[in-house]
Amino acid sequence: MPETEVKTTISKSTGLPRKRFYRALAHSNPLSDSHLPVPISPKTLMIGMELRDKVTKYVKERILSLRLTNPSKYQNVSVVWTNSMKYIPNYFKKAQLTKMFFLFPDPHFKEKNHRRRIISPFLLDEYAYIHKPGGIIYTITDVEELGDWIKSYLENHPMFEALTEKELEADPIVKLLSSATKEGQKVARNGGLTFQAVFRHIVPSDQTS
Repeated sequence: MPETEVKTTISKSTGLPRKRFYRALAHSNPLSDSHLPVPISPKTLMIGMELRDKVTKYVKERILSLRLTNPSKYQNVSVVWTNSMKYIPNYFKKAQLTKMFFLFPDPHFKEKNHRRRIISPFLLDEYAYIHKPGGIIYTITDVEELGDWIKSYLENHPMFEALTEKELEADPIVKLLSSATKEGQKVARNGGLTFQAVFRHIVPSDQTS
């Protein structure tokens, strides 16, 4: 990135990127073709996958800035600009992921656009392939209809089962789903409701002890 661009996008007071320089449309069409880099099986501990290029740039700059201000930290997280609905099998090998997060995904309200939703039977097949048996899928939305849609498809997929109430209470990540993102914080400020679905990738019987 040119030096002049860094100076205009990075806040002098915080050292972090200023979000107003990375504004983009709220959503992008995941079914359209676009020129996106598609690496094969990247090795990383945590990676965010984002379809909007400006949002990706903002998150990437924030991570880099946090690494500079916090030496030795934030080395295990990154973000990539990509269409995960189309290319996720190009990024991960079989059973590579232990956790997947779908936090406030685009609801695509119109029925004709439901095929763009990030949870579907076909996509759950792909998620199951790259997801380690015993791993967890975490989802949350503030749209009840979408919440019901996600829960229904997960319940009806043969490779996933819902966590029990006891397991949900014991999982510290579940408690963070509604508060760890700006979208979740916005919903909370407005007094809105959220709808979660947390499911485990079923361990095949031949792999159980």
